[in-house]
Amino acid sequence: MKKLALHWKILIGMIVGILFGLGMTTIDGGAIFVANWINPFGTIFVKLLKLIAIPLILASLVKGISDLKDISKFKNIGLKTMSIYIGTTVIAITIGLLLVNVLKPGDGISEETIQKLTETYANSGDVQSKLAEASKQKGSGPLQFLVDIVPDNALKAMVDNSAMLQVIFFTIFLGISMLLIGEKRAKPLKDFFDSLNEVILKMVDIIMLSAPYAVFALLANVVVSSDDPDLLVALLKYAGTVVIGLLLMISFYIVIIRIFTKMNPFWFLKQLSPAQLLAFSTSSSAATLPVTMERVEEHIGVDKEVSSFVLPVGATINMDGTSLYQAVAAVFIAQALSFDLTFADQLTIILTALLASIGSAAVPGAGMVMLVIVLESIGFPSDKLAIGLALIFAVDRPLDMCRTVVNVTGDATVSVLIANSIGKLGNPKPKNWDDNLDEIK
Repeated sequence: MKKLALHWKILIGMIVGILFGLGMTTIDGGAIFVANWINPFGTIFVKLLKLIAIPLILASLVKGISDLKDISKFKNIGLKTMSIYIGTTVIAITIGLLLVNVLKPGDGISEETIQKLTETYANSGDVQSKLAEASKQKGSGPLQFLVDIVPDNALKAMVDNSAMLQVIFFTIFLGISMLLIGEKRAKPLKDFFDSLNEVILKMVDIIMLSAPYAVFALLANVVVSSDDPDLLVALLKYAGTVVIGLLLMISFYIVIIRIFTKMNPFWFLKQLSPAQLLAFSTSSSAATLPVTMERVEEHIGVDKEVSSFVLPVGATINMDGTSLYQAVAAVFIAQALSFDLTFADQLTIILTALLASIGSAAVPGAGMVMLVIVLESIGFPSDKLAIGLALIFAVDRPLDMCRTVVNVTGDATVSVLIANSIGKLGNPKPKNWDDNLDEIK
């Protein structure tokens, strides 16, 4: 009997998780049961993925750079990566602005709904924490993001998943320095990181064995902890606008994959689907990064020297889905609260959302912080910021799940484009967790 593919197992886990969660919402104490006895297994899975994210970046990026033999190749990859990431982010924001201006979802929100949403969410701890974090980021200088990239303690950066850019900076510095001391002197250190990289990738394979059960737990918890269904229905037009934009962005990806690499775009999506499904379940590009790297390298054929740089950087600064959401959410809030936007304001949204995406953490909820920064950049009244966030808070979690899928797909797409442009896109070589069992005595 043919073994069921991983993406089908995960998809079945998601569907069963959603149905189980819906069933538990009809039972007294069902939500508490899921929170206490089901959700912990999903939390453990996410923690395991985060556990290996930093070691994977360290090992794979050092291996990728040290394999280059030529620093100029790394410079070429870096410039192309940053250029394409900026380009796709601008396209995502533009798609969002075009859709929200055409569909005008904010015009259909009644005063009653606005009042109910405000009463429910405006003073909640989550909304207030997002406002506080945005205020802290806004108070930083214009070049603070450059200062934040450089760590003053490499070990301290490695114990903080939100400091991924600092780890990338240190790792690139280490990899380049290894090239400069010569292959002979660098060989012991290179052998260590090559071995560490193989071990971490094997850990990814082992962790992925529990993926179907983990997404069941994660999705069941999302369903039982969802907000007022009436408010979700009221915001359906807004949520629909965001989802249409995200689907258009994925369509854009598969078109450029087809044009520039001649690769079958549906095969590409199929190979990437386990990472996409995990991105949907965890709402975190950082947590999904180990799986994204494994799928792109082993199942799509991108060389490690490309994926080891492009994907970690992308998980941190390339947030096409989140940036598209920024554009739709900002204009939606302005429409709902009768705040007129000029053409200049919409251009400001493009620029601010682009810059905010670079400094945003690859974790759930970061989009709300970015949104506050975007709203403040267009002069939105500060006394209405909490109301603005309250308008979209009810549907932020499901939309966060959807936009993380686009973020991960965008990272993978750029890695394929870069690899193809420098002749580093080869044949897939999938590995399984038990490949080396015959070597164990």
